[in-house]
Amino acid sequence: MSTIMSPVPPRSRRLQLAVRIATAVFGGYAFAWGIVAAGASLMFAAGMDFHDAEFLACLLGVLAFLVVFLWAFVARAPWVAWAVLAGGGALLAATGSFVQSLLV
Repeated sequence: MSTIMSPVPPRSRRLQLAVRIATAVFGGYAFAWGIVAAGASLMFAAGMDFHDAEFLACLLGVLAFLVVFLWAFVARAPWVAWAVLAGGGALLAATGSFVQSLLV
């Protein structure tokens, strides 16, 4: 009787899936929030009306969330996705905060 042995036990696969889902949701949210913060402040600094800049940045944030949510599942390693999403989100949020501090 021939059985195909799975190289990864089922429990480990469930854990890997849970890590990917958490990375996609929470890391994607952090990255999208950074996009919105940086985008709104940079567009306002460039002369766009505040509410228009905020609305456009939110639209871009939703699109960015969709892209990075899907990317988190195809990234080679979850830690790479976490580093890119959390680090990128923090860098973008810091950029938005810095630009905002220059405007006030």
